[in-house]
Amino acid sequence: MRFGVPLGLVHPGIWRDLAVEADRLGFESVWMPEHLVFATDLSTAAYPGTGRPGIVPSTPLFDAPAHLCALAAVTERIRLGTAVYLFALRHPFVAARAFATLDHVSGGRAIAGVGAGWYAGEWRAAGIDFASRGRRLDEAIDVTRRLWTEDVVEYHGEFFDFGEVAFEPKPRGIPILAGGESPAALRRAATRCDGWIGMPHTLESVRPLLDRLRRRLAGRDRPFEITVHAYELAGPEEVGAWAALGVDRLIVRPWTRTGEALGALRRFAGEYGIEGR
Repeated sequence: MRFGVPLGLVHPGIWRDLAVEADRLGFESVWMPEHLVFATDLSTAAYPGTGRPGIVPSTPLFDAPAHLCALAAVTERIRLGTAVYLFALRHPFVAARAFATLDHVSGGRAIAGVGAGWYAGEWRAAGIDFASRGRRLDEAIDVTRRLWTEDVVEYHGEFFDFGEVAFEPKPRGIPILAGGESPAALRRAATRCDGWIGMPHTLESVRPLLDRLRRRLAGRDRPFEITVHAYELAGPEEVGAWAALGVDRLIVRPWTRTGEALGALRRFAGEYGIEGR
């Protein structure tokens, strides 16, 4: 099992220290959330399934690939991912360049976790049709794949249209993982991506999603990885059950407050046998 650390669940002031410590301890990855902008009008901000606003407009936001580049400079082995990046809010030239740059400066440690998003306010603020976000993301992934692998790319699609371009340097091979749990998100993961990122789950709550995902993966002959946020682990003995479900990576949060995050991370590493990997 690989273990990741969610940077978005602590104050940004300790992101650097937490990433450095996670790298030293042997955690496999760190993950940053991402939004482009928050609108002050909360009428479009109800988080799915809750009816309550899922954002606070005054929350500090950072360019995730740029911030991860800074973390790449102070770490050595740990992988640097987004959970998740709103890829389709940008032109593929912009998003593909950002992750290719991260991959280059980190020595091949970038992971592009992408999603269509749930928050209509930032799409409207950016002047992009929220209803088209899934189709835009699918097309953006297709364009990006070509930019990262082909010498010359020309594209004429529903949302992006351009003549021949070159895109250098090529990344080493950035995995694209799809976030989201809707039928469209699971389809996107299975057909266009290298893996899937689930929301926070328990063993029981994730089972039906993994069953649906496996049906989508039937007949696929390319590697695929499954990542799940698991914030309520009962202990090291539970990890085997996650592995038996086919989960490859758990993003864990062994703390409840920022002030205890570093110490809790060290204790988790020792208890779960991560330290010294």
